[in-house]
Amino acid sequence: MLLFDRRTGPELGDAAPVYPDRKVPAWYRDAKFGVFVHWGLYSVPAWATPHTPGRHVPTELEFSHHQYAEWYANTVRIPGSPTLAHHEAAYGVGTSYEDFADEWTTEAFDPAGLMRLFAEAGARYVVPTSKHHDGFCLWDTATTAFNSVSRGPRRDLIADLASAARDAGLRYGLYYSGALDWHVSDFPPIQSLTELFTFRRNDPAFARYCHAQASELVERFAPDVLWNDIDWPDAAKADVPYGLAALFGAYYAAVPDGVVNDRWGVPHLGYRTREYRTEDGIQNGVWEATRGIGRSFGHNEAEDDRHLAGRSELVHLLADTVAKNGNLLLNIGLRADGSAPPEQVERLRGLGEWLARDGGAVYATRPWRRHAEPAGDPVRYTASPDGTLNVIMLDPGSGVLRPAADLPRTGLRWYGQPAEPDATGAIEVPGRLRGEPAAVLTVEGGAA
Repeated sequence: MLLFDRRTGPELGDAAPVYPDRKVPAWYRDAKFGVFVHWGLYSVPAWATPHTPGRHVPTELEFSHHQYAEWYANTVRIPGSPTLAHHEAAYGVGTSYEDFADEWTTEAFDPAGLMRLFAEAGARYVVPTSKHHDGFCLWDTATTAFNSVSRGPRRDLIADLASAARDAGLRYGLYYSGALDWHVSDFPPIQSLTELFTFRRNDPAFARYCHAQASELVERFAPDVLWNDIDWPDAAKADVPYGLAALFGAYYAAVPDGVVNDRWGVPHLGYRTREYRTEDGIQNGVWEATRGIGRSFGHNEAEDDRHLAGRSELVHLLADTVAKNGNLLLNIGLRADGSAPPEQVERLRGLGEWLARDGGAVYATRPWRRHAEPAGDPVRYTASPDGTLNVIMLDPGSGVLRPAADLPRTGLRWYGQPAEPDATGAIEVPGRLRGEPAAVLTVEGGAA
């Protein structure tokens, strides 16, 4: 298939597209924590090569040994890949990935129960996948019969999740794969980062297809977050009716306080996304850290506890991200039947327990003058709207906090109880907090 050449073609038009100038909405800045939900055909095989943290995978094996189960449709086509060997052993040589569309059942799917779980975990918004790179749509779309209403589940999963999310008081976003759709493409499997951006369609027909699908999602579900992945067809980056500028204009008209991420391949963005990475310090612009509880976004049955982040790690990740002016979008990969893996539920609940007590140091906060200390106790700082400085201590088990020299020595409290520094300036951590993943010392007026 020929790639679209952006230097030619009468449909490009002469004018450059004009993108809206918008600020990140306050609700998103205040929310701080959302749940990503990866669920699709890839949840049927639910398999990828597990990557143990700390063990390096050579660059040349990153795609043949891909850790993301949601990439199964690509990895299974790479000769010699562990996924191909697993697939042939489990399903036979003649079974294709798209055959899973008729095997996918969702008998344990309880959208209301899932949203209660996410709300109890302290999330303020949820972003499920509407279509991943395999091209299978989870809503009742008029653009293709390759969808969850015509095949497999026989129901509009995105509509079910949208209704349940809003009933639970959660903001509702949608993930969409704009750059890759392997169902309507005939490229070889992607085996390198270079091919990730070259083995994708950029022609006007595909740009119209993506525009039609994204427009359906906006019109039907009015998502609070429109989360695109990787890039967008180049043909839509011109001033054309099916272009991104037109899509953004229609989206913001339908959802005035909506927000988009940065993976569109054009200058317009709402916030920047960092996948399994963080920032070095406080960012001027709002950003987002996203990762799975495990090393995959889609559920991977080959993973075990060695591959999953623990409660303390997740609490520390959230505190660090918020201190640097970011939000955390933490992913859970559902099983094919719609149930949440118990080991991931346990970790979500653990994070929620901490937020139930310490959410005041997270929600609606803003960065302080620095996010941490270059030396000394491991802490993270956030500033509350009332001027309170929150000192999030990441090692309460040490028993003692030694505040930085520029922090006030009055108005200090552990959860409402006065805290008094000793003669050396050290503050004793109450015994009941020493087993927690983090404890918060508040400094009244300290953020001023």
